[in-house]
Amino acid sequence: MTEITCKLLVIGAGPGGYVCAIRAGQLGIDTVIVESTKLGGSCLNVGCIPSKAMIHVAEEFEKAAEAAAGKTPFGLTAAEPKLDLKQAVAWKDGIVQRLNNGVAGLLRKAKVKIVHGKARFRDGKTVVVETETGPKTIQAEAIVIATGSAPVELPFLPFGGNVISSTGALALTEVPKRLVVVGGGYIGLELGTAFAKLGAKVSVVEAQDKILPLYDAELTGPISKRLTALGVEVLLGAKALGPTPKGDGLRIETADGKERSLPADRILVTVGRKPVTDGLGLENLVLDMDGRFIRIGERCETAMRGIYAIGDVTGEPMLAHRAMAQGEMVAEIVAGLPRAWDKRGIAAICFTDPEIVSVGLSPDEAKRAGHELKIGQFPFAANGRAMTRHGEAGFVRVVAQAGSELVLGIQAVGQGVSELSAAFGLAIEMGATLQDIAGTIHAHPTLGEAFPEAAMKALGHALHI
Repeated sequence: MTEITCKLLVIGAGPGGYVCAIRAGQLGIDTVIVESTKLGGSCLNVGCIPSKAMIHVAEEFEKAAEAAAGKTPFGLTAAEPKLDLKQAVAWKDGIVQRLNNGVAGLLRKAKVKIVHGKARFRDGKTVVVETETGPKTIQAEAIVIATGSAPVELPFLPFGGNVISSTGALALTEVPKRLVVVGGGYIGLELGTAFAKLGAKVSVVEAQDKILPLYDAELTGPISKRLTALGVEVLLGAKALGPTPKGDGLRIETADGKERSLPADRILVTVGRKPVTDGLGLENLVLDMDGRFIRIGERCETAMRGIYAIGDVTGEPMLAHRAMAQGEMVAEIVAGLPRAWDKRGIAAICFTDPEIVSVGLSPDEAKRAGHELKIGQFPFAANGRAMTRHGEAGFVRVVAQAGSELVLGIQAVGQGVSELSAAFGLAIEMGATLQDIAGTIHAHPTLGEAFPEAAMKALGHALHI
């Protein structure tokens, strides 16, 4: 059995793991990273990147279809579009491969040793990795668990056949004529919207009484309207029961307690994600757990000295950029640097149509925390850039303390607002006040102008509404 010793071992080469390893390598730490599948993890290979690629394909197809139907308000017409989904998937896979190669190159540049195989803890300092050439034993002074998450499978709707996860949806080579999405969260709505634009008849089954349950009705309202315009059937308060007897659809219980069958060529199950810990040997460690997730402290430390956990394996929010920030921090802590981080500046984004961005506290969250508030909201219907390109639906909203005018949260809904997340996050991170935002000159004409206008609205003197 091959034996390897190192100062830092990272298990999992997703966004959190590979960033942790790269930063550690930059700091001169002898680092090994273990990955059982492809570098980049779920985000790069079957999540964030490929889903955004397919969302872009759907947006371009919809634009072409609108032009062919003479529905563009500015007079553009075109021939009826045709989509080769196999070619689109190949294009998406090409992007993923380039990014895979990029991650590998960055790890090599940082002098990180890459081991491909399945890792299992023997004890708090020792991991055995099953590789193609046999087992390797790795002993490390510090270990980072960054194994990520996987789609939750429902017992009565196991993956296989016409029941697919988000991974399966991104690998389809034909657009299903009828798609039923189980789960009205961001993954289900992102993919369901994309397939609706590509021509599928889409139904969304959500057990709660609203879509995107983590966001308030003001933010989700424009998305509900857009789903209706796309012909997407949204069934709220409905429960999936299982496949139809012939396997050609989904049986559900509607909000009024009646049973109904929804015809479906494919059933996409998006009801959450679970931590990837099976076979990792956690039973050989003494860790505190939050259900199936690993409990961590403010610096991502676990209950065992020298063992850290980052990313999805530690629970919500399951965001790649959160994992990256955690990975960078842990590498610097292992190097002996004083580091901490503040989760208040993490942006959450739904790449729906329109998009949602939220950083910090929502109005309801701020009120529950006991804050007296000043809230300013500016509509994109009064923003020139939105009117000429992005679409007028949506707004930017700023939530601040009434007395100090310290900004507690920023939210937006609208086409293209994901690109405003950097400004929103920076404002929270830097402790901006309403006056700071209102006094910063924002370029014209841009969507970003809605940000200071919302702050000025909270101050009582918006200029353009």
